[in-house]
Amino acid sequence: MSAYYPVFLDLTDASVLVIGGGPVAEGKVDGLLAAGATVTVVSPTVTPRLAGWAAAGRIEHLARAYEPGDLARRRLALVATDDPAVSGAVAAEGRARGIWVNAADEPARCDFILPAVIRRGRLVVAVSTGGASPAAARAIREELEGYLTEDHGVRVEMAAEARADLRRRAVSPSPARWRGALDAGLRRLIADKRYRQARARLARNLESA
Repeated sequence: MSAYYPVFLDLTDASVLVIGGGPVAEGKVDGLLAAGATVTVVSPTVTPRLAGWAAAGRIEHLARAYEPGDLARRRLALVATDDPAVSGAVAAEGRARGIWVNAADEPARCDFILPAVIRRGRLVVAVSTGGASPAAARAIREELEGYLTEDHGVRVEMAAEARADLRRRAVSPSPARWRGALDAGLRRLIADKRYRQARARLARNLESA
């Protein structure tokens, strides 16, 4: 089993190819669109949701099977079919071109794997078992979903606002000061939706002597 290096990719405007048009492909496209990627789907048929995105111009749909050369000028390729011959051919083309490929449920043909993801605003938590058990990763994600609420996303947003303000004023609190500022008192104010008081507390704690 490979030891994977966890990383978050900036795919804004990156050309990504998804091969397959079923529910698994739909889930992959959904995540890619959320990341700002430019997505092309290659599949003779697609789900109604994928068809709707294509009709709205959110994705490009090539209504045919994969052909050698489809990976040219792509940043990534994701395979979501149940045909090992297709995933093998895409993986081979990707490696020849130096393009990363992910093949659903085939770790041996993956240059990277997709974790189970939880999103709360700008907070993104990824859970991976390194391909050993996607089912276990999903189960753990579901457990964490019950713990990670929208309040966590609000806390991240407030921290981002405070950081931007401090950087404009060339103020650099230490990591220890940040840890202390993001304390239980701040969390209680956010939970009570007392956002103005929460922002004031955060700013005060970050700049106090």
